[in-house]
Amino acid sequence: MNGCSLVAAVSYGIASMAMVFINKAILMQYGHSMTLLTLQQLATALLIHFGRQMGYTRARGVDMQTAKKLLPVSLFYNANVAFALASLKGVNIPMYIAIKRLTPLAVLIAGFSSGKGKPTTQVTLSVLLIAAGVIIAALGDFSFDLWGYGMALTSVFFQTMYLVLVERSGAEDGLSSIEIMFYNSFLSLPFLIFLIIATGEFPNSLALLFAKSNSLSFLVILVISLVMGIVLNFTMFLCTIVNSALTTTIVGVLKGVGSTTLGFVVLGGVEVHALNVTGLVINTTGGVWYSYAKYQQKMSKPPRQVSDVEAHHK
Repeated sequence: MNGCSLVAAVSYGIASMAMVFINKAILMQYGHSMTLLTLQQLATALLIHFGRQMGYTRARGVDMQTAKKLLPVSLFYNANVAFALASLKGVNIPMYIAIKRLTPLAVLIAGFSSGKGKPTTQVTLSVLLIAAGVIIAALGDFSFDLWGYGMALTSVFFQTMYLVLVERSGAEDGLSSIEIMFYNSFLSLPFLIFLIIATGEFPNSLALLFAKSNSLSFLVILVISLVMGIVLNFTMFLCTIVNSALTTTIVGVLKGVGSTTLGFVVLGGVEVHALNVTGLVINTTGGVWYSYAKYQQKMSKPPRQVSDVEAHHK
């Protein structure tokens, strides 16, 4: 991993860990998760648009052919975030992170079904350990919320599809992370606006937003949430393009170690049960083992010869 790849991976890890707590904090005060996501995407689209107009970024304008190719990426991404935000309303942070650690299992299944081959024994066992940890932890979860768990698992599915698709689109189309970010935000807005109207969030969510705007603490959290939404999007797309979908997933698993620990004490904390803690330890151990197994697997592969055509495109 070179310097640029390492910076991309570390930046994504920090942004991802911070975003979980920021979203949890704002959802404790403002429960309209779809409206929050719409505001985050609107802020991203406007920032990139004006940045391009003012010459701060070289991102190209909208191309309809590219937009059609990236439409599935946008749909899967926003489905992932929407279900993740919905799950945070009913699931505590340690359990949310434990469930999201199932993403490597889903990524491996997706890769295997698309002909990438059978995973190694270490990878298989570590992923099974992650899954076992989730089940054990759930049995000891005092605040068990079936709806919240269902939302988190659905988010895992959409995150897997999104990671694989964004890696493919970045490699095939040669788009920068900022350009993919803009397309993602631009394409998602019509669907998100339709959803907040169809689900009845709007106009109540807007009225509540104006009512809460008198609170300085709420406005600060809201602004941080919008800014961090942009930072997280950028670092996630950058990490996936510069590295791979798998590296992005591994970083997500590793940052979960710190998030799980903090989750027991931050934002009200969690009721501690021996079974729940045991499951989370097993889940975290599986995540670290998985990351180590994938690192070993990558290091054991001989360096790939790069053709003249590939070298030209790099």
